[in-house]
Amino acid sequence: MNKLWTKNFTIITLGTVISMLGNAVSGFALGVLVLDLTQSTFAFAIYMVIYNLPRLIVPMVAGTFLDRFSRIKVIYSLDFISSILYAFVFIGLLNDFFNYPILLILASVIGIIDSVYQVAYDSLYPTLISKGNFSKAYSISSMIYPLAALMTPIAAFIYETIGLEILFLFNSISFFIAAIFETQIKAKEKHLENRVKHQKINVFKEDYKQGIKYLFSEKGLLTITAFFFMSSLFQNSFTHTLELPFFKSSVGLGVVYYTVVSSANVFGRFVGGLLHYRFVFPNNVKFKIAMFVYTIICFLIGTYLFMPFPLMVAFNFLVGLFAVTSFNIRISSTQAYVPNELRGRFNGIFQTFTTFGMVVGQLIAGALGEVFDIRYIILFTNVITLIFTYLIVFRNRHHVSPIYNRSV
Repeated sequence: MNKLWTKNFTIITLGTVISMLGNAVSGFALGVLVLDLTQSTFAFAIYMVIYNLPRLIVPMVAGTFLDRFSRIKVIYSLDFISSILYAFVFIGLLNDFFNYPILLILASVIGIIDSVYQVAYDSLYPTLISKGNFSKAYSISSMIYPLAALMTPIAAFIYETIGLEILFLFNSISFFIAAIFETQIKAKEKHLENRVKHQKINVFKEDYKQGIKYLFSEKGLLTITAFFFMSSLFQNSFTHTLELPFFKSSVGLGVVYYTVVSSANVFGRFVGGLLHYRFVFPNNVKFKIAMFVYTIICFLIGTYLFMPFPLMVAFNFLVGLFAVTSFNIRISSTQAYVPNELRGRFNGIFQTFTTFGMVVGQLIAGALGEVFDIRYIILFTNVITLIFTYLIVFRNRHHVSPIYNRSV
């Protein structure tokens, strides 16, 4: 087997670890700051929607350009910009000039940066993986987020004892170090070999149309995209929007309990990533495993808020474990399947669809969370997700299974 830990793969992994440490801290800090300022579930949902709005347009546009421009340069340039941005937030908090409207503007800017970065990263990462190591590489990728998210309880402690300012300073430094690492990636970007030096609007339009046509010509990829759109709309958006407000407003729970539950999910993701690194699923059963995972996650997320706290922790550990399995099977198979010269456009379109579902779901979740019991909202939306799992994925298994069951 080819060597996985090449110089370029090691650099991108280290850079990702460092920047995600900062992201985990700032994501928690900004969320709590919004809730502290507004005391409103709907205002919190609006903030999350504003952050995600750029992902409705930017990824598809960025994906088209990133199939013709250097993904490496885009990645480290955006990390340098993020470092400057979070330094600005740090200074702003010290001088106490932040309010809710400013936070909404900040959310929009961060959303644009993250949208471009995610497409660039998703499109570059597979090119730095040696042949036959996709599953192992993505198992490592899936462990990075859990390691970073373990910073959330630390961030919560710092928030309660010292304040938010130091968290954003840490984030600024993290992005700067990550950018320095990423400038050292020396890889031949083959998709640049046939690029047009002076990008014209007509060329862009044709590239954009080609990406759309490719997705609709590939029934398996279209089915996977449609399912994850529905999952974002009914499962991810409602859960991510309503979990923190539920814990923050529930007697006997609170933010600290939320961080414990979140940490259990994170630990489950780490364990799952470690298992995927050591053990590879036989190709002929990966679709069946994915179907099982999609089903059991709906049950676990839909019911855990009704459970006593120890079971909340246990259920979230299992959600994390199974979520990594879902991620690993989907991302390793689709990124290996899509041609490199079309990868940016596919990733951009996929991100746009899933973000659209997330944004619409967050708006609905925020409104419903002001009126109805959050536990029943999340239960109901997971039942809907379960129904779509079988209506979309299982009914089109003859298109999806050849992608999921391929050798990566």
